[in-house]
Amino acid sequence: MIADVVLAAALLFQSSTPPVSAEVARHVRAGMDAQKAGKQNEAIAEFKTVTELAPTLAAAFVNLGAAYLQAHEYGAAVAPLKRSLELNAELVGAQQMLGYAYLAQGYAGEAIPYLEKAKAEEALGIALVKVGRFREAIGALTTGLSKHPDDPELLYYLGRASGLLSKETFDRLEASFPDSARAHQALGENYAVLKQIPQAEKEYLEALRTRPDAPGIHLSLGLLYEAASDWAQAEEQYRAEAALQPGDAEPAYRLGNALLQQGNVPQAKTELDRANQLRPEMPETLYALGKARALTGDAAGAAKAWMQVVTLSKEGPLAAQSHFELASLYRKQGKLEDAAREMKEYQKTQHAAP
Repeated sequence: MIADVVLAAALLFQSSTPPVSAEVARHVRAGMDAQKAGKQNEAIAEFKTVTELAPTLAAAFVNLGAAYLQAHEYGAAVAPLKRSLELNAELVGAQQMLGYAYLAQGYAGEAIPYLEKAKAEEALGIALVKVGRFREAIGALTTGLSKHPDDPELLYYLGRASGLLSKETFDRLEASFPDSARAHQALGENYAVLKQIPQAEKEYLEALRTRPDAPGIHLSLGLLYEAASDWAQAEEQYRAEAALQPGDAEPAYRLGNALLQQGNVPQAKTELDRANQLRPEMPETLYALGKARALTGDAAGAAKAWMQVVTLSKEGPLAAQSHFELASLYRKQGKLEDAAREMKEYQKTQHAAP
């Protein structure tokens, strides 16, 4: 990004009116050559000379500021970049780099106006996180990620902004409505994360006592029981959630899986089929559905479900287990080549799975 702005500044020299002198042009070229060679101190010296020879040329100060940034001398970059904007307030690149210079030093508040003018969403989102403007930060970072989806810096700050906004919201909920069902649910979820199971169960049950028809609470309590492999109690909660929200695929899947774990295969298959209809191509549902189909003698249906899983999730535990189930199925059918292929894929995927 900085290199692009430096190039733009060099082009400003070429189009400046009146034209720059031969001496100025020579120092500009020397500075550019030094930058390309990674000799930042030489580049800084050359561009500093340019600002002395052409003190009213905004591009000269842009290049000097960019050279300081590339040398990680963020404090030194501020003055020439501010001077360039005094000479030409419309230099978007200078605004962006000045925002970067402030942000790199921790002056997020000072950086924000410049980053907003430059529409530099990535850096703006980070600055907004640092000043506690989490909702705005999430919007800016999401826009930035649409352009750079694999940027770990943006992913980190988006996760941080979302987490801090969530905490801020839950703190407000618990402070303003401590006796509400949702406040008890939030406390239960916090206890569940901390593995404090009795406290979590108590909060969920209190939430249900306060508001038994609130969507999501039975599901949360069911997940708590599922984590403890208490499938009978998990089934009870998932069944209650499915009755409250018959159009939601997750309670149907969870109920089907709980039934499957207890050996109630026909009912499990019914619920898993329903979950698959509500939300097709959910790997967790398809894997469990494959198990249920296999247990009811539908080998072709089971193979189809597991093949869908490995198509949708090429890596991870579900993909590995689906390859394993396919290998077992093919072996029983006497398809030894297919079984060997799937076992090889299972071993490869299992090693790659986290």
